[in-house]
Amino acid sequence: MQIRNASASPAVTLTLLLLLVLIGVGCTRNESPEEIREKTASATANLKQNAKAVAQGVREGWSRDKPLDLNKATKGQLQDLPGITEAQADQIVAARPFYGPQELVSRRIVTQDQYARISDRVVAKH
Repeated sequence: MQIRNASASPAVTLTLLLLLVLIGVGCTRNESPEEIREKTASATANLKQNAKAVAQGVREGWSRDKPLDLNKATKGQLQDLPGITEAQADQIVAARPFYGPQELVSRRIVTQDQYARISDRVVAKH
């Protein structure tokens, strides 16, 4: 019984070694620490923006279920209403009391279009 030499030819060995090196090089990327920091910062900024959008959606959902009283709402709560700016929230607080939410338009604090977006979310209790 004759035992054959199990070693491969040098050409096959070299081909397999070259293939393994190419696979290794193709699967790894040499990113600099600066590139990694930039990608991380970008991903963090996107995550932060998405979290803000989710929080705004939750706040809007809550305000739809429970209308906001213009005479008791905080400046922050007023600013959470769609389209209400910080200056408008300040005007609302300064113009209290309100006897009806439509006074926001008649007192020229918001436009009719802005009021249409928030009319179902606000009340004026006295």
